[in-house]
Amino acid sequence: MKKDDAYWKAKLTSEQYRVLREKGTERPFTGKYSYHFDKGVYTCAACGSKLFSSDNKYDAHCGWPSFDQVSDKDNVEFVEDNSFGMQRVEVVCKNCGGHLGHVFDDDRVKTTGKWYCINSTSLNFQKK
Repeated sequence: MKKDDAYWKAKLTSEQYRVLREKGTERPFTGKYSYHFDKGVYTCAACGSKLFSSDNKYDAHCGWPSFDQVSDKDNVEFVEDNSFGMQRVEVVCKNCGGHLGHVFDDDRVKTTGKWYCINSTSLNFQKK
């Protein structure tokens, strides 16, 4: 899904554009899905691709929505991110290229050993 900046600036709020297109991060504990535990599916706020299930969401006490796995591996890709002097793995929507957050190895996550730390701004929610 190749779209130019003008398209994304018209479609997204300024905060969504900053996070999804410019790889920003929302401030912790400010996102609408940080403490959201309704049943349903989290989708990409830019293109609507299915990303995470509420069944895989948990409270990591970090200020961002946290998941232990993605819903559809075909809808995300992982990119090495060495910005800000850190070695991380960025989680990106495969359909539109939107920045979602990062994934970390975390042995406290007993189910998968993975902690997906995702920006609320990058998500929409479809209630079951």
